[in-house]
Amino acid sequence: MKHSLRLTAMLVLCSSGSLLAADAVATSVATNGGSSSSNAYATGNGSAIAHSVGTNGGRAVANSVANGWRGGRAISSSIAVADRGLAVSNSRANARGFFGGRSVAISDSVAATVGGVAISNSDADARSRFGGRAISESSSLALSRFGVAISDSAARSRGRFGGRAVAQSDSVADTFGGIATSNVRANAGARTFGFARSNGLGVSISGPRRSSDAHVRASSRASRFGRSRVNSSAVEFRF
Repeated sequence: MKHSLRLTAMLVLCSSGSLLAADAVATSVATNGGSSSSNAYATGNGSAIAHSVGTNGGRAVANSVANGWRGGRAISSSIAVADRGLAVSNSRANARGFFGGRSVAISDSVAATVGGVAISNSDADARSRFGGRAISESSSLALSRFGVAISDSAARSRGRFGGRAVAQSDSVADTFGGIATSNVRANAGARTFGFARSNGLGVSISGPRRSSDAHVRASSRASRFGRSRVNSSAVEFRF
C-alpha cells in the first residue's frame, strides 16, 4: 500500500515535470566530541535530503543525490546516525524521460550504529523514451551494534515504445558483534507496450562473532504486449 501511494503521487508529479524545480536539504548535527557531515545535491526535477547525526565520539556521514531530467522525477533520502561508531549512508536517484517518456526514481538509505560500523548504499535509476514508463524504487538499511553491517540496494528500470517497467529493491543488514552484508539488484525492462516487474529482497542478520551474507539478483524483460514478472529473495540468520 505504501509503495502504491508513493508511486501514484510521483506519477502525478511527473505529468507536470516542466513545472518542478530541484531542491536539496542537508542537515548535520554533532555533539559531545562526535563528528558529522551531510551533502545533498539535486538537479532538474530532483529532490535530495541528507541527515547526519554523531554523538559521544561517533562519526556520521550522509550523502544524497537526485537528478531528474525532462520527463523524469527523482527523490533521494539519506540518513546516518552514529554513537561511538561509524555510520555512512549514500543515496542516489536518477530519472530520465525522453520523447514523451515518463520515469520515477525513489531511493532511500539509512545507516545506524552503536560502537560499530554501518554502511548503507541505495541507488535507483529509471529511464524511459518514446512514450514508455519506468519506475525504480530502492531501499537500503544497515544496523550495527559493535559489529559491521553493510547493505547495498540498486533498482534499474527501462521503458520504451509504450512499455512499462517497474523495479523494486530492498536490502537489510543487521548485526550484534558480528558481520552482516546484504546486496540486492533488481532490473526491469519493457518495450512495445509490454509490462515487466522485478522485485528483489535481501535480509542478512548475524550474532556475536558470526558472519552472514545475502545476495539477490532479480531481472525481468517484456516486449510486444508481453508480461513478465520475477520475485527473488534471500534471508540469512546466523547466531
